[in-house]
Amino acid sequence: MNKKKIIIVATLVGLVGSAVAAEASGVLEKVSGLVRSDITVKVDGQNTSMKPVFINGQAYLPAKSEAAALGYDVIYSAKDKSLSLTSKNQDSGEEAQFIMLSGIIQGVKPLDNGAYQLDVVGRGTNKWVILTVDKDTVLTDSTGKSADVSKLKAGTELIAEYGPVMTMSYPGQSHAAKVTLGSERLIKEEAIQSVKHTDDGWQVTLGVAKDGDASSSIVLNAGKETSVIDAEGQPVTWESLKAGDKVRAYYGPEMTKSIPPISPLFYLVALGDKAADSLAPAAVSEFRTLAWSKLPEGQESHLKTKKDEAEVKLVNAADSGVMAATDEAKKLLETAKANGSKLVTVTYQTDQDELLGPLTVVFDLDSKAFIGYNIRK
Repeated sequence: MNKKKIIIVATLVGLVGSAVAAEASGVLEKVSGLVRSDITVKVDGQNTSMKPVFINGQAYLPAKSEAAALGYDVIYSAKDKSLSLTSKNQDSGEEAQFIMLSGIIQGVKPLDNGAYQLDVVGRGTNKWVILTVDKDTVLTDSTGKSADVSKLKAGTELIAEYGPVMTMSYPGQSHAAKVTLGSERLIKEEAIQSVKHTDDGWQVTLGVAKDGDASSSIVLNAGKETSVIDAEGQPVTWESLKAGDKVRAYYGPEMTKSIPPISPLFYLVALGDKAADSLAPAAVSEFRTLAWSKLPEGQESHLKTKKDEAEVKLVNAADSGVMAATDEAKKLLETAKANGSKLVTVTYQTDQDELLGPLTVVFDLDSKAFIGYNIRK
């Protein structure tokens, strides 16, 4: 069976890095890159006029030109905001060369057209991608049986075949031709209390600080199967991790009944400086759901913001304008302010904003407990 391949030949040694600025949504990305006119792009050994753009050290090609070279027609739907690739050689026995990725789902976003966008990091040519799963995607479990889209959850491992065409964004976005779902892992996003080398690999303890005292929540054992990466899927060394670093762990689901429990670790995402100002996609979705359940009675009819479009932010507890809803929430707020902790705000635009200002629901970051509402005008 013939497969079409893209060959990129560098005529100069070395690649020039580029800066990338990403919006908070995680889906729309504003990027800057470098067009390399000194690099020749060949398809099946034939020169093309395409010039690659290098973004964060990776080569990207124009979707329309690349698809045409590979035997595809590209159709853009402004209504669905989607790119559709249709093979020109469906009956010629030719097959596209898909890109492979073995990784874990960080977040799932449903689209208006019934498709889903998966935020995935892992091992492959591209270590961080946004994949679209729709009716044309073959979705199976690890045994090869057909799987339902309800199984697409943050923390689920997968093997994906996608492309060969990707958008020129960072991370790249592409259509998933086939997704094989694996084990569903538990997720915990906390600070490292300790990390040490063991005879079998590494051991990391996570926990939270309450009332000035450190409390360990779980001990995670890492082995050869564990991947330690940053938020963009790039490898991170164990030696660079230290106490106080914010991480997101994908572990289990098996755990001991000890206190704290012990569990195997599969993916550890070092959040670095971004941890102070951003939440993981799965956490954003969770807080939106929590906030929706805490809307004041009668306010739903005034909302102009949809449930899954509410703005979610991390704020300093000391700077918040929240009015505690209960005495218990007031104590929690005072503790958060004393410890310099963060709160999570979920904000909705309403038809009363001109008079009262937007509606903001506030939660404690660590416990996810409801605190109250920001004071409106």
